[in-house]
Amino acid sequence: MPKPQNYAAQAQATNPSNDQIDGLAKHYHSGQMTQAEQASRELLRSYPQSLLVINFLAAALQAQGKLDQALQAYDRSIQLKPDDAKTYDNRGLTLAALGRLQEAVQSYEKAIQLQPDFAQAYYNLGIALQQLEQLALAAASFTMAIRLKPDFAEAYINRGNAEINLDELEHAVKSYEQAIRLKPDCAEVYLCRANALRELGQLQEALSSCDQAIQLKPDYAEAYLCRVSALLELGQLQEALSSCDQAIQLKADFAEAYQARGDAHRALGQLQAAIQSYEQAIHLKPGLALTYYSLSTLKDYQLDDVQIGLMEALYTHADTSELDQVQLSFALAKAYEDLADYDKSFQYLKAGNCVRKKQLNYHIDDERKLISKIRRIFTSASLPSALAGAGKPSIQPIFIVGMMRSGTSLVEQILASHSQVHGAGELRTVYDLVRPLLKKRGDEKAKQPLSRREIKALRDGYLSALHALKVPEKIITDKMPLNFRWIGFILCAFPEAKIIQLNRDPRATCWSNYKHYFFDKGNGYTYDLQDLAEFHKLYIDLMAFWRERFPNTIYELGYEDLTENQQAETRKLLAFCDLDWQPQCLDFHNTKRPVRTMSATQVRQKMYQGSSEAWRKYAAHLQPLIKGLGY
Repeated sequence: MPKPQNYAAQAQATNPSNDQIDGLAKHYHSGQMTQAEQASRELLRSYPQSLLVINFLAAALQAQGKLDQALQAYDRSIQLKPDDAKTYDNRGLTLAALGRLQEAVQSYEKAIQLQPDFAQAYYNLGIALQQLEQLALAAASFTMAIRLKPDFAEAYINRGNAEINLDELEHAVKSYEQAIRLKPDCAEVYLCRANALRELGQLQEALSSCDQAIQLKPDYAEAYLCRVSALLELGQLQEALSSCDQAIQLKADFAEAYQARGDAHRALGQLQAAIQSYEQAIHLKPGLALTYYSLSTLKDYQLDDVQIGLMEALYTHADTSELDQVQLSFALAKAYEDLADYDKSFQYLKAGNCVRKKQLNYHIDDERKLISKIRRIFTSASLPSALAGAGKPSIQPIFIVGMMRSGTSLVEQILASHSQVHGAGELRTVYDLVRPLLKKRGDEKAKQPLSRREIKALRDGYLSALHALKVPEKIITDKMPLNFRWIGFILCAFPEAKIIQLNRDPRATCWSNYKHYFFDKGNGYTYDLQDLAEFHKLYIDLMAFWRERFPNTIYELGYEDLTENQQAETRKLLAFCDLDWQPQCLDFHNTKRPVRTMSATQVRQKMYQGSSEAWRKYAAHLQPLIKGLGY
């Protein structure tokens, strides 16, 4: 609420008496805004140039939502006293409430110009810049507010929010922790911190932060929902369902909690229950675009399906955000594929992919630079045996790598059907451990080989993460496909590691990538046909480099070979992994285990052939990809 300014220095003839001002202030501070407005107007008849009364009037009007009138009052105040910073700040709040954000920014900047140590104006400026999506400038404004007022908890919180959107997650966590130090009883800050920690992959810490939020605010449904997200990534699906139910019990119309419950049911293979949860989410919140996409991956659309019309209406609605349009475009593409309208399906796909690439600001050159750096690191011939003699670990990892959508989920499901194997899904652990090693090696140090100490830390860190899964099996699969980038790091830390590379028809693989929306931001190459072709070339070249660098360590498995000769290929796969034959590996679709990837539906089905030919329906639209792949 804006605060009317006190101009004690004004001449007595300009202002009402102290008793009159006290009566006006009493109305305002007790929340009687209508009476405060009336009293202000009455006093202005006798004292039309009283800045104090004008500001009381403006503040009372703003508090009642009479924003245009409030703005007029602030402008009148500025005419009488053009050098008052606080009036410009309050005027900025009014403009922001009217949605005139750029003008609000100018008003806050004028306040700061007049009063350079005005912490609140810097804070309000940061809020407006956030709304304008000028996030770096917003974060800088919050930093200035903090510098001027070190105990400004709200500025720390909002700086953290800006840093999350800038993908500066570590900085965001630090900002939230500063806010917690200043406001240790604020449940909302613990939730913000939990979301940042979850994005960083620090899932146990995220759960702990959620629990602290719930301890402070037991009816905090949003904190229970955050718990669900972390639990889903940890594979603790029954507990995730329980947290969903708690969130829904606290907030019966919580559509996002139904969406999360659908995700949990899906991962458990309870597909009908997942569909019901998604449909309930849409019933409660018809504009929840993500749910339409999630549902589209589970159902087959018919010509008279009312959801198609609902999605199209939402897609074209003026208030639909760009991100929601992207998610709806992928859902509509799936719907029209089901209706065999492949041209219309591709139109939606192309539109969604184009916008998504722009959102992520992806450039294939970044991938080229990364792979070039990796190759330069692995020039020392001594690296493969750096940890020779380290001893066989108590847990043996199996890494399943390849392009996304190349069959890695299927292979993990086969292996996880074996009694000695636990399928851990897509672990981001290797990336989290490798990232600081890459960061340490700038361009000038790119040829610096890994030290034995770094390799041991990588090995210990990864094994620690596997132990944290607390599963009885001693053989654990990690099917993060893009671990193909880090094979050199893996084999330095685990010379005994089993690495399985999936090969699939490049046209089928790249097409499958292009037609899927990925929830995270790490697959920017999938949203452009030429980028996909180039990324596939980089993948093939890097795998050739690893095979030359680490000969006879990588098992190559053809997806089409597996689907056409299931038993023979499964036997060879198990033999490579030093696993005895178990016939249930052929009946992998009956294995009950969490599957949290896009392939959760497919791995519940028997082996089938022909999926690698699906791209042919769209061949006329895929010429840039096909030519880029060299066909």
